[in-house]
Amino acid sequence: MGYTIKQVAEKLDLTAYTLRYYEKECLLPFVERDERGNRVFGDKDVEWIILICCLRDTGMSVSEIKRYVEHCTVGDEKIEARRQILFEHKRKVEQKIEQMKQNLAKINRKLQYYDDFVTNNGLGCCCKEQTQLIQS
Repeated sequence: MGYTIKQVAEKLDLTAYTLRYYEKECLLPFVERDERGNRVFGDKDVEWIILICCLRDTGMSVSEIKRYVEHCTVGDEKIEARRQILFEHKRKVEQKIEQMKQNLAKINRKLQYYDDFVTNNGLGCCCKEQTQLIQS
């Protein structure tokens, strides 16, 4: 089935500008055009865009996605290179998740301090908070 740029943008909650940008950056090498020159997206194109969004949302740069796409356009001979790019990205995402978990733990400790403060009507607030900040 063929989709217009507007339909794909709405379906994926993107802008047409974003899709044009991705194409300009050679991230969408397989999108075809109709006889009037309009982009015609297929189901595989939509899946490809979803992957690009996943990679972008998890911090992969456009230049790195472009490198991945270039390996994909070559064919199966670059599968190991593609795998390596995704493996390295996965490792970075896992590190970021771990850091986010640590940050969340600090936020939770701070919220607990405020909960304790409210429960105890503010008794013992300042010294305890300073100690918690130093220990965190």
